[in-house]
Amino acid sequence: MFDEEHLRRMSPQERLSLRRALAALDNQEPAAGRAGERRRAIALAVVIICCVGLVIWIGILAATLPRYYRAGGWRGAWVGFDIALLAAFAATGWASWRRRQILIICLVVLATLLCCDAWFDVVLDARTSGFYVSLVSAIVVELPLAAVAILGARRLLRITYQVVRRYQGISGPVPRLHDIPLVGMQPGRPLSDLLAEPAPAASAPAPADDATDGGRVG
Repeated sequence: MFDEEHLRRMSPQERLSLRRALAALDNQEPAAGRAGERRRAIALAVVIICCVGLVIWIGILAATLPRYYRAGGWRGAWVGFDIALLAAFAATGWASWRRRQILIICLVVLATLLCCDAWFDVVLDARTSGFYVSLVSAIVVELPLAAVAILGARRLLRITYQVVRRYQGISGPVPRLHDIPLVGMQPGRPLSDLLAEPAPAASAPAPADDATDGGRVG
């Protein structure tokens, strides 16, 4: 049995080896293997088909939809949308208060709804007396809040990946978001492999980065 004093006397290399050994013992999930690759291929095929179908559908709509249209259920559509936006704000606040990882998803959903709200407010109020109010609201309120939510989600993703890099013993700045690979999704790679051997001691220390501060948004 290891006590805290014994762990403190261990070298960083020994503690890393211990973490990898414990991770290997706790890793009960089988490797994704060919089944995971098949699911990935199916998902990519579905995305490609949806993109092609959507391009065709957009062309059809652009050619056939009337320029103006009197819609029914106007009150229900907007009240329902604002209820969804309220739920997104509430879920985001709860996840931030409880410091849950689902906060990243909540922030992305919130930003998406805010952008949709701005878009439809401006477009549907065009050529009406409320157009400038909708435009100012989009520029001053909705789009800035959406930007804050997206930047918060980006920051939390980078912080999460930095923690993984720390356990891998890798120093240096965190890569750009679109360069960060999915963690633990490589077929046949056990959990213990995520705890790789530390980088050489000559590695330069990580410069100051916006991903090094705390994990809470706000």
